[in-house]
Amino acid sequence: MPSPSQSPPTDERRPRAMVIYGAWRDLGARPGLESLSGPGGAPLTRTVKLIVLPLIIRPALRPELAADFLGARESAQLDSLIRESGAVLRATAQWFTVLKRTRRALGIRAGNPQDLYFQRCFELATERGAPSTSSGADAVARTVVEDIAGAGGGRTVEALKEYLDDTDRRTRLDAELRGAWDARRPTPAAESGVSAFHLAAEVLDACAAPGPGSGGGTHAGSSAFAVMLEAGHGSRLGQAVWTRAEGVWGRAGLPAHLGLSARSVPGRPGVGRGASTSTLPAPFDRTLFERLFAVLQASAHREELPTVPELVRREVGRACAPLGLYDESLRVAVVLGGRLAVGLDPLGLDPLGLDPVGLDPVGLDSLSRGAAGSGRTAAHHLVNSRWQREASVLRARRMTVSSRPDPDGGQLSALAQDLRTPWIAYMRRLWVRLHGRDVRDAALPDAASAWTVLDGVARSVMMDHRARVRTALRALSTSTARAAAEPRSA
Repeated sequence: MPSPSQSPPTDERRPRAMVIYGAWRDLGARPGLESLSGPGGAPLTRTVKLIVLPLIIRPALRPELAADFLGARESAQLDSLIRESGAVLRATAQWFTVLKRTRRALGIRAGNPQDLYFQRCFELATERGAPSTSSGADAVARTVVEDIAGAGGGRTVEALKEYLDDTDRRTRLDAELRGAWDARRPTPAAESGVSAFHLAAEVLDACAAPGPGSGGGTHAGSSAFAVMLEAGHGSRLGQAVWTRAEGVWGRAGLPAHLGLSARSVPGRPGVGRGASTSTLPAPFDRTLFERLFAVLQASAHREELPTVPELVRREVGRACAPLGLYDESLRVAVVLGGRLAVGLDPLGLDPLGLDPVGLDPVGLDSLSRGAAGSGRTAAHHLVNSRWQREASVLRARRMTVSSRPDPDGGQLSALAQDLRTPWIAYMRRLWVRLHGRDVRDAALPDAASAWTVLDGVARSVMMDHRARVRTALRALSTSTARAAAEPRSA
């Protein structure tokens, strides 16, 4: 069920994100917040997620500020909270600079510094104020960095690399991967049951439909989710992925894995020797090393993970399991996410909803053509309406229908094209989050918890696209200004 935060704004209400942005820009007019801000002066996504929301706004204590859209009084209250925190935020930024410098000096590279240090820096700023040499800031920073590094208990990328560098161990792991892969049971002719497509629509409708009494706690959403778990619809989708299945999603030409692999049929994973965040392949094409690298890099609480040998042991089986996941509730979330993803329409170019084409050849979908083309669920309307209001999307939409050449040589056109296939980015980010939960044995107990993940991924993809468009526009503005200045200087 959407909270009041999901209802559209009125004339008196403003997006909370806009209020945060405005207050932050005013604070940033004076130097001091650079390490917590992006190139355009807006707060970093992690700044909002790790500092502003939980430590300054504190929605649990101020529920009136928990909504996505705020009235005039709430907007003023939020603006005041951020402005009053200016001094501690500048001190936080200074501590973050000191901790990063100390991290480099100690040769520590594991984990994302923002995830690891942002909240700790805010704590230091609140307790000690701004760092200074006279107050022993360097010694404090060294202690904090070493404590955080040691808290992982050796669960680091370096430890993983060292563990997988052993030749005998690599040979054994490769044999185990081969055995687990050969033991798979791809069953393209799965017995037909209640349609996963239809059940997924029930769950998505119940979770996102407006009005009291809706949401994952309703009978329709909860019972449909339970039926999907009991019938193993997530496992059956995973088996379809192994058989080059198409038509699963009611749209022609879409593979069952929806871009989770660059191949029509994913291959057996290897052990791997290294990984880079900027060059990670699609999830189903990753090696054992790359799968665990992503988990270790993203983990703010690595001490909660199994040890490296145990991580590797479990990942061998998980990499060869349906959808690359162990838990059936997480596999069902992939089905729900796929049902949502294929109906995403940021550009508003498909007003009729899902294409009424393609029946499922593997028994996952027994819908008639009329049902498949009956339109989108409440979840689709909620996510699409939110996305279509984005200024970056409106700009991208204009790019798709304009006959004029792209002024930046194609970057904006490429970003606009991404919005024509939004399910790719959505499914990849969803899988990464579900894989992280699987590693931690964090199942999704009900439809409401599943919707929280699905909606969170949609917001994350939207925010990421917004940031990429802003970066492209800044670069274009800079190059245009430079070009205009050259004739004058000549």
